Amino acid sequence: MSYIADNVDVIVVGAGHAGCEAALATARLGHSTILFAINLDSVAMMACNPSIGGTSKGHLVRELDALGGEMGKNIDKTYLQIKMLNTSKGPAVHSLRAQADKKKYSLEMTRTIERTPNLKLKQAEVVEILTEDNKITGVRTATDSIYKAKCVILATGTYLKAVCITGEYTVNSGPSGLQPANHLTESLINLGIEVCRFKTGTPCRINKNSVDFSKTEIQPGDESILPFSFENYDKDISREQIPCYLTYTNLDTHKVILDNLNRSPLYNGNITSTGPRYCPSIETKIVRFEDKERHQIFLEPEGENTDEIYVQGMSSSLPEDVQISMLRTVPGLENCEVTRIGYAIEYDCINPTQLKLSLELKNISGLFTSGQINGSSGYEEAAAQGIIAGINAAMKIENREPLILDRSDAYIGVLIDDLITKGTEEPYRMMTSRAEYRLLLRQDNADLRLLEKGYQVGLISEERYQRFLHKKELIQTESERLESTYVGTKPKVQEFLKKHDSTELASGITLANLVRRPELNYQLLSEIDTARPDFTEDIIEQINIHFKYEGYVQKQKEQVEHFKKLERRLLPNDFDYSTVPSLRIEAIQKLNEIKPTSVGQASRISGVSPADISVLLVWFEQQRRTNP
Repeated sequence: MSYIADNVDVIVVGAGHAGCEAALATARLGHSTILFAINLDSVAMMACNPSIGGTSKGHLVRELDALGGEMGKNIDKTYLQIKMLNTSKGPAVHSLRAQADKKKYSLEMTRTIERTPNLKLKQAEVVEILTEDNKITGVRTATDSIYKAKCVILATGTYLKAVCITGEYTVNSGPSGLQPANHLTESLINLGIEVCRFKTGTPCRINKNSVDFSKTEIQPGDESILPFSFENYDKDISREQIPCYLTYTNLDTHKVILDNLNRSPLYNGNITSTGPRYCPSIETKIVRFEDKERHQIFLEPEGENTDEIYVQGMSSSLPEDVQISMLRTVPGLENCEVTRIGYAIEYDCINPTQLKLSLELKNISGLFTSGQINGSSGYEEAAAQGIIAGINAAMKIENREPLILDRSDAYIGVLIDDLITKGTEEPYRMMTSRAEYRLLLRQDNADLRLLEKGYQVGLISEERYQRFLHKKELIQTESERLESTYVGTKPKVQEFLKKHDSTELASGITLANLVRRPELNYQLLSEIDTARPDFTEDIIEQINIHFKYEGYVQKQKEQVEHFKKLERRLLPNDFDYSTVPSLRIEAIQKLNEIKPTSVGQASRISGVSPADISVLLVWFEQQRRTNP
């Protein structure tokens, strides 16, 4: 017989990376919250790669931190190695990545959650979402306990009806052998929510004592460490780093895989769900890129106090004997001992076009979703959605406007807009190429873009906000000084320019124009600029980027202004687009399904053409004139 176990403001279902950020956000905003996990040992678990960040993903983590999230702080506490990627390219694509001590990461996040006021952590399987008149009232657990709530956030990861597959072996299991959630999907379907099925996978883990590292290339971390959290400096988190190692597949590896493709669940029909295009299994890479003679394999430590190594780049669901055989063709792994075999995992998720931009379901008030249930992949994508869902659940309870980040605000805005406006037919992965305004959305300026929003929401403390305002003031004041300070043709200046292969001066020039020269930078000017203040690296970086890229930045700001004009052209929520003459049938169907909030969002819907947008603009303008 059911009984009322508790009555709170918010319930978060799933304690992965999305659930942790969502629950911390609602609790820190003063709302009583319960965070449910099927197994409390799985809180913030890294079921796949032991790392945080990477190309574009590092942007998401720093944006999270600027909004008041926890992921950046947690990886700063528990990293094994930190490295900035893409440094040979421009700052728009620089991305921070850290190897994590995966157990310490999970334990530190658990500790943070346990010590957060207004937040309870509970082990239970949620099997039913409870509603009245399409409005959330709570959840029911497998033990028939009722928990009442004003809002529910689903962050179920890859647990919904999860099935793990290795060769011909299939088992109903969540990631890493944990219990799946077998009943919640039925509740979602009963609520009228469209459900689909995706796949992801993970490679073998091997014992480092069985690896011949002399046949691999060492991959150290950066000497100069940049923290993920804007609240930290390198001196706060510096420690001895643990290296990774690089090796490669070869034609022998590829032959083992190709000879056994008929035993691969991906190719013999045992797996029918869609996997991630941008993180394919090793067998998919061999088939898809048959002209490549080798593929990179990174050997990544799973922790400081374990001998397990993650074999990055060899995700596979091939039978165990085939996985071992292919591993042992790789230089350095000839005698490797497998500790955990690789597998594919199939799981249920929802069609994200059913969501509002706030991540609330359109047809169920108070029900939010975040993370892999929305069709995304990756810890960082999940966490980014988690904090937005948490903030907006709190905003709903407080009758405040939701926090909506658009495509010109943040990578988080791009991620959510892509999922909700375009949907996804495969596990969605964030990439820098998806962000059309990426020169503005750099990882180095995430705080300058978003910390004000985090403060307005209530997740940024007054102390941190005042430090941020001081940083902004220092950048502006110094930029103005450089623009107004001239240097002449004194011998010291000419010698400086000659030393750095820069054209000597015929007349006076501002320090700002010297910074703009490709061969010079703000740091070098200290040789002739005796009045230069002593700044931290983050401020120096902003000053350099400001002057070196200002022309490109200005051009992109003009593009954003055009984008904003379309975003400001709002559309009615309950409008029937079949009433608009001359709209194509496909456009009518898609517009009625998505219910875009603006003309800008409508223009990004797959199946809605520029001609359809023109028809809409003309029709609404005619209506405005007819009914002023």
